[in-house]
Amino acid sequence: MLLLSAATLGLLATMTPSATLRPRRRYPMLITAILLTAGLAGLAAAIAWGGPKNIPPLTSVNDPFKGVDYSRVPPAQRYTARDGTSLAWHSYSPPQATADAPKHRVVLVHGSSARGQSMHVLAQALAAEGHAVATLDIRGHGASGPRGQAAYVGQLEDDIEDFLRAVPHAGPQTLMGFSAGGGFALRFAGSARQDLFDRYVLLSPFLHHNAPTSRPDSGGWASVGLPRMVAITMLNQIGITRWNHLPVLSYALNDAARELLTPRYSYTVATNFRPHNDYQADIRNARGTVCIVAGQDDELFYADRFADLFAQAGKPVPVTLVPGVNHIGLTLDAQAVATVARHACPA
Repeated sequence: MLLLSAATLGLLATMTPSATLRPRRRYPMLITAILLTAGLAGLAAAIAWGGPKNIPPLTSVNDPFKGVDYSRVPPAQRYTARDGTSLAWHSYSPPQATADAPKHRVVLVHGSSARGQSMHVLAQALAAEGHAVATLDIRGHGASGPRGQAAYVGQLEDDIEDFLRAVPHAGPQTLMGFSAGGGFALRFAGSARQDLFDRYVLLSPFLHHNAPTSRPDSGGWASVGLPRMVAITMLNQIGITRWNHLPVLSYALNDAARELLTPRYSYTVATNFRPHNDYQADIRNARGTVCIVAGQDDELFYADRFADLFAQAGKPVPVTLVPGVNHIGLTLDAQAVATVARHACPA
């Protein structure tokens, strides 16, 4: 259908009106019509066949979760977003919580392809330090709507605001995100809604595939359907969003993980669950308190480059590197989660 539409447009461009012109005027218009047809055909081909490839499972991301005890994950709760969709989250209460002593709350956002319970170990550590914790299934993940899908770019920020309204908290709050979730937390921190949180903690955040912190293909974790991504972006710039539901990103999950997690992102989710394309503007616009924690041995990102990048963008932030810890280890390793819980998010 896409190719047919392109060919039809090209044919229409060469029809009767040009036939009434003098020969010397007909040829430039014919060339223009041919170029237009070729361009539209190329755009259609990119959308139809330029999607992401399946890639081998990345052991360093998949295997560490095999040893996690999920038996104490709190039952999922639900809240209703403004579009009527029921979204899932998990609540972790600090020890000896009392109603008359509001606690600091951490709203915890998982990484790419994941779900709220993947942050279980870190959530427990944060709760043990006295924080109330809410781990979210971001829309398009886990039990929050069709996996890999959202209705429009910007809906994920709306969902965060809807959560805060549906599940109010009397004390201070931190938005903490890991990997893609860390990039999304930065997106929120640089937005007009940044005052909804008192603090932003970015855990080994994904910033942009062209950022100096990103390793090629995120260390083998992600496959980008670049032709489709570029084509849909071009169409979005002129207001055409018809193909935003198509997948443009796939992740290196093993078969077992693919059943539980989100193996592919639509253009909408891939574009929304990260900083804006001008990620440096997000950094500059983040006026509040921001800090970064990363594993020194991160295999997806160059952890030692975060500090310089933020400083060069005009927002120097404290960066803590945990020695001997890789990407997933930042949320599972005992030393790493203790560092995050005790130092990155003071009450």
